[in-house]
Amino acid sequence: MKTLFYMTKRNMKMFFKDKGMFFTSLITPIILLVLFVTFLARIYKQSLPAGLPEGIQNGIVNGQLFSSLFAVSCVTVAFCANMLMVSDKVNGTKKDIYITPTKKSTIAMSYYFASLFATLLVALVGTVACFIYIGATGWFMSFGDVVLIFIDLFMLSLFGTALSSIINCFLSSQGQISAVGTIVSAGYGFICGAYMPISQMGSVMQNILAFLPGTYGTSLLKYHALSGVFREMSKQGISADVISGIKDNIDCNLYFFGNQVSIGAMYGVMIGSIILLIGAYVLISVLRAKKKK
Repeated sequence: MKTLFYMTKRNMKMFFKDKGMFFTSLITPIILLVLFVTFLARIYKQSLPAGLPEGIQNGIVNGQLFSSLFAVSCVTVAFCANMLMVSDKVNGTKKDIYITPTKKSTIAMSYYFASLFATLLVALVGTVACFIYIGATGWFMSFGDVVLIFIDLFMLSLFGTALSSIINCFLSSQGQISAVGTIVSAGYGFICGAYMPISQMGSVMQNILAFLPGTYGTSLLKYHALSGVFREMSKQGISADVISGIKDNIDCNLYFFGNQVSIGAMYGVMIGSIILLIGAYVLISVLRAKKKK
């Protein structure tokens, strides 16, 4: 345990020492927020039923922007934070570390925890920026909603770090990092339902994406970020059918082959996938380290 702590501390120091890597990771959510507000906000608002009060429209759009932003950035930021693993391969540092008597699994987890800490730090900064924006344009969240949102962000960070760790296991150059990073940034937002609700896709695509755990993480964020807005809509006497229709259209309600997935089941999928991904990452790291001996 002590070795894991010192290895993680070393990796964190290296991450913060690289000012370019740290700054890029730090501003990623803020850049995405600006892009989302500029390009996606209007699209989200146009998809809403006509006649909704302006404040309610802003609340729904803000909830969608927030959840979409962090569904993507918890993976893309983790990918950037995890670049140290590849850098250590490139400059030979990892080979030197493997010579020490430290367990290969401990080395793997030290990279994971360092990347997780960096991802959580960036997510916190981004969340504060988003909350300031939401507070200025239409706040409906309760204290309980905020707590659940932070739980969702923590789980998405665990998931994103595990996923990026597996991907980075197979990368061995800066060029590969740039290429794969571009693909991850562009593609993940679509397959997790961040850029476009899964409900708006064809039935075949909906059924395929229902097997991907990232979609459930996005849906959890949307559900909790928008719960306050839906409560306000009920208070204002807006039809329950209208509220339910909006929930279906923006993936607050998620379906698996026509059956609605409960919130508890979504958490179960996320927790199970995190455990499996971390286990797979450690196993792959250990096997690849032994293979290179």
